[in-house]
Amino acid sequence: MRFQSPLLRATLLRRYKRFLADIRLEDGTGTTAHCANPGAMTGLAEPGTRIWVEPNDDPRKKLKYGWRLVDHENGHFTGVDTGLPNRALRAALEAGGIAELAGYDIVRPEQKYGANSRIDFLLSGAGLPDAYVEVKSVTLSRAPGVAEFPDSVTARGARHLGELARVAQAGHRAVLFYLVQRTDAQTVRVAADIDPGYASALTAARAAGVTVLSYRADISPDRVTIGHGLHHD
Repeated sequence: MRFQSPLLRATLLRRYKRFLADIRLEDGTGTTAHCANPGAMTGLAEPGTRIWVEPNDDPRKKLKYGWRLVDHENGHFTGVDTGLPNRALRAALEAGGIAELAGYDIVRPEQKYGANSRIDFLLSGAGLPDAYVEVKSVTLSRAPGVAEFPDSVTARGARHLGELARVAQAGHRAVLFYLVQRTDAQTVRVAADIDPGYASALTAARAAGVTVLSYRADISPDRVTIGHGLHHD
C-alpha cells in the first residue's frame, strides 16, 4: 500500500507526551508531527534521528505532519505507525496474499468477540473454520537481525492471548499475526525479560492451539507491503 501523500525527510528533535514529535524539515522549518505510536519506541526516538513524515491538508487535523518511518541511513527502515499493520494486512488478506490464510473470501475487521474484546479480523470462507486474527506491530530490536515483542509490559496483549486461546479451544482458527516493521529483521522472538507475563500467556496460547505467524514488512518512503515470513523463536 502506498502512502496517501509523498513522504518528506526530516530530523527528530524530540518525542514527548507519547503522540507528539518536534521535527525539523529539510528546508529548516521546525514543526510538530503526530506520532501514531503509544509504545516505548526503544531505540527509535533519539534526538537527531533521521525520519520520514507524511504531510496532510486535512482541515480537521491540528497537526499537518504524521511521523511514518525511521531511516537507519544504511538502507533499512522501521515503520513507526502502529495503525499501518492492520491496513497492510487487510489489503494482503483481500488479495489472498498470505498463504497460511488463503481461501477466506470474507474479511471483516474489528469484530466483537470474547469478553468485551474486538478481534482485528474475522475471516470466513466456504468449507473453512472461521479464523480470528489478532495483529501486533513489532518494532523493537536489541540485537542485529532480531525483532522482539513487546517493547513494554502489555496486560492488554496478554488478555488478547487468553481470548485467542479460548477461540482455539472452541474449534475455530485463532491466529496471532506479528508484522515486523523493520527491514533489517531476520527473526522474531518474545521479549520475556520485558514482560514475562506476556511470554507465559503466549506459551499457554500456543499450547491451546493458537497459530503464530510472523511476517516482515517491505518498507520504503513510497510504500509499505507485507513481505516474506520470518522464523519465530
